[in-house]
Amino acid sequence: MLMNNIFAKVRSAYYTLTRLAETDRTSLLLDLADATEAHLPDLLAANADDLSRMSKDNPLYDRLQLTPQRLHDIAAALRNVAHLDNPLGEVFDAKTMPNGLSLRKQRVAYGVVGVVYEARPNVSFDVFALCFKTGNACVLKGGKDADASNRAIVSLIKEVLRRHNIDDNVVCLLPATHEATQHMLTAVGYIDLCIPRGGRRLIDFVRQTARIPVIETGAGVVHTYFDEYGDTTMGARIIENGKTRRVSVCNALDCLLVHSKRLGDLPKLLAPLAKKNVKIYADDKAYAVLRLGYYPANLLTAVSPDTQNEVYGTEFMSYAMALKTVESIDEALLHIRRYGSGHSEAIITASQHNAQLFQQQVDAACVYWNVPTSFTDGGEFGLGAEIGISTQKLGPRGPMGLQALTTYKWLIDGEGQVRN
Repeated sequence: MLMNNIFAKVRSAYYTLTRLAETDRTSLLLDLADATEAHLPDLLAANADDLSRMSKDNPLYDRLQLTPQRLHDIAAALRNVAHLDNPLGEVFDAKTMPNGLSLRKQRVAYGVVGVVYEARPNVSFDVFALCFKTGNACVLKGGKDADASNRAIVSLIKEVLRRHNIDDNVVCLLPATHEATQHMLTAVGYIDLCIPRGGRRLIDFVRQTARIPVIETGAGVVHTYFDEYGDTTMGARIIENGKTRRVSVCNALDCLLVHSKRLGDLPKLLAPLAKKNVKIYADDKAYAVLRLGYYPANLLTAVSPDTQNEVYGTEFMSYAMALKTVESIDEALLHIRRYGSGHSEAIITASQHNAQLFQQQVDAACVYWNVPTSFTDGGEFGLGAEIGISTQKLGPRGPMGLQALTTYKWLIDGEGQVRN
């Protein structure tokens, strides 16, 4: 009952958002950006409290950590979202029927959006900004690892909302408990849509438990295929960026596929990774090349038949990567089909034919040619902040920005027509 009371307040607050002018939305988000920078010490102190309970060796540590620069970047993202064109209210597919009825579709908010996420406090800002801009209220359910950070962030958001005379129940942070997640996922009539952001275990739990609509996001087992016709210099740069730019994010490279004719190029392709102490789990053919002094022995492990399914299906989120030799592009495609998660995949090749085949055959939200998968991001796609990266086929797919947080309704005007 307590949870339902909370959800009811959020639901009621949502209806107040439908009457806000666009200038009001812009003004609040700009004020929130300023407030974020003004409250840097408070936000960093709360984040330090969370970080003190997590080992620096934990792959989630980087995701959890807020720094002055990251908070300035968050403020910049808030300003960017504030000034983006808002799809809310857009009219499209207008037509007049033979009987004179005037039909059109109009973009509208979903209503109340629930988001479940783990050790990523920046998500609290992203979700609120995108939901508020598109007229949605939001229910946030963060993980216990980031609870102090999330509470400081939501407290700041509510303070700014009150300053603008807006019901602060348009955003709600639930307790960081498993039970709260279950309540959210069964909040039929209160929450219109749930978006989980996290690893495979979280997404599986949400899918199996939810009684409300769900958009799956986040989990990524990401591949890059270095083709028979790949450029080695370009390949080394793309592989390094894809793997090491930020190892804990969902678009980071997990498995490098290399054509057997290019095994001799492995030392050059992997040299940047060796400098950054990336662990390599290699199949027999690749291991036979690298073990001859071309890669640090302490960072090199052979993949056995007993471990290959586990290794090749792993989202590492750390300085580790799988390596697999393939005899053809078709074998690369089969491997991705078996182990990929539908997130982001890339090919490095000078062959337009192979690139087009790869992009046509790979079933993923984002498929790259001669570009690292690190570009799978709402900001890089010109969407501003993102609420997540959808890996499903129904509804939004890939980075989800403002438009993905709207649905539409039909508007029909007439002059007294009746149906025969």
